Amino acid sequence: MSTEGGTKAIVAAMAANLGIAITKFVAFLISGSSSMLAESVHSLADSGNQVLLLVGGKRSKRAATPDHPFGFGRERYVYAFMVAIILFTVGGMFSIYEGVHKVQHPEAIEVPWLPIAVLLVAIGLESFSLRTALKESATQRTGISVLQFVRRSKSPELPVVLLEDIAALIGLVLALVGVSLSVITGDGIWDGIGTVAIGILLIVVAIVLGIEVKSLLIGEGATPQDAERIRAAAESGHEVERILHMKTLYLGPDEMLVAMKVAVTPTDSAAEVAAAINAVESRVRAAVPAARVLYIEPDIDAGPAGNGAGPGSAAVDAPH
Repeated sequence: MSTEGGTKAIVAAMAANLGIAITKFVAFLISGSSSMLAESVHSLADSGNQVLLLVGGKRSKRAATPDHPFGFGRERYVYAFMVAIILFTVGGMFSIYEGVHKVQHPEAIEVPWLPIAVLLVAIGLESFSLRTALKESATQRTGISVLQFVRRSKSPELPVVLLEDIAALIGLVLALVGVSLSVITGDGIWDGIGTVAIGILLIVVAIVLGIEVKSLLIGEGATPQDAERIRAAAESGHEVERILHMKTLYLGPDEMLVAMKVAVTPTDSAAEVAAAINAVESRVRAAVPAARVLYIEPDIDAGPAGNGAGPGSAAVDAPH
C-alpha cells in the first residue's frame, strides 16, 4: 500500500465521520433517539481512530536508533490495535449499554423526521468514504475479496478504514430500521433494539480487527507467493547452488527482513563468495522490493546428513 493512498482514505473517512458525528449528536439532542446517540458516539470514535492511524503512520517513519535498530515500522500495528480496543470499548460497549437502557425505559421519538433525514444523509457520506477506501485499495485487491484483503494485507490502515466504513454503513441501516419502527409503532423499544444491534456489530468488527492486527504485532513472514519469488530470485543465478534455510519477517508494512543460508561451491574464494552474495541480494530486492533487510550466510552443501544447512534445511520456511 502506498502511504499517500492510505493517508487519502484516512483523511476522507475522518472528515466524513466528524461531520456525521456532529450532525447525529444534534439530532439526538432534538429527537431523543438512542440510536442517534449510539451512532454519534460511533462516528466520534471512528474519527479518533483515524487520528490514531495518522499518528501511527507518522511515528513509524522515524529513523532507526541503537535501541530500535530495525526502525519503528511496527508502530503502525500498535496504533491499529489501539483502534480495535477503542472500537470495542467506546463504540460497542457504550452502544449496548445505551440500547439496554432504552429497551428498559422506552421513550417516544420527538421530531421523528429529523433522525431519519440525518441517517439518510449519513448513509450517503459514509458511502462516499467507503468508495474512496475501495478505490485506494483496488490495486491490492485484484482477484480477492475485501475480507481476504483485510486478512492478507500487511498495511493496517486501509483494512481498518474499510472495516470501519462497512460497519458504519450497516450500523446506519440498523439505526434507520430501529428509528423507523419506533416512529411507525409509536414504541421506543425498537430504537433501543437498534442501538443494541449497533453495539454488537461494533464489537464483532473490533474482535475481527484485533485478531488480524495481533497477528501482525506478533510478527508475520512473507506470503507463500513472495517467499517463492525470493527463492526463485536467489537460485536463478549461477552464484549459489541452492537455499539451505530461510526465514522472513515483516519489520513493518513496507519492510521485510530476509535471512537465508545458501550453498556455495567449495572452491569459491572469499571475493567470489562476496560477489555471489551481492548478486543474490540485488536479485531478491528486485523481485520483492519489500525485502530491504537481507542477511545471507554462505555455507557448503553437505546434504541432508550434513551440519551446514541445519534442521529442515531442504525446505524454505515461509510463515503465513
